[in-house]
Amino acid sequence: MVEMSVAAAAAVHQLVERHETLATAESLTGGLVAATIVEIAGVSSVYRGGMVVYATELKARLAGVPEELLEERGPVDRDVAAELASGARERCGADWGLATTGVAGPEPQGGKPVGLVYVAVSGPGVAEVRELQLDGNRDAVRTESVTAVLQLLTDALRATPARA
Repeated sequence: MVEMSVAAAAAVHQLVERHETLATAESLTGGLVAATIVEIAGVSSVYRGGMVVYATELKARLAGVPEELLEERGPVDRDVAAELASGARERCGADWGLATTGVAGPEPQGGKPVGLVYVAVSGPGVAEVRELQLDGNRDAVRTESVTAVLQLLTDALRATPARA
């Protein structure tokens, strides 16, 4: 939990300094990214909101993931993660979007193993996805996914000039 909070604080502080905003689209983390972010003082100036799109059809309906992509590859996919991040950004009117999708367990899903997770960030000129192979129980997979997506955002912010 400490790592999640540290990662959230780093991301939020960078966003505050840059005067940029953030939105989230979450599947396996079920709102844990949003909950971790909003624990940080000062977040109200940067966090626009987010969506928990646990059901596959909501990934299309609410986050704008193309239905054809979901039908072809299923919800646990690199390109689905990218579309979720982009959809969060676009639909919430934010500068940056984050997304998580994967299999937390305890059982595999759609032929995908427990611990396979994709985290994604979408921002000004940035679209990046990281594939994770995580070990541990459901809670560990979800917690590590939150830390990983927040670290991905922090890395993207460091590599991208602030808008003028």
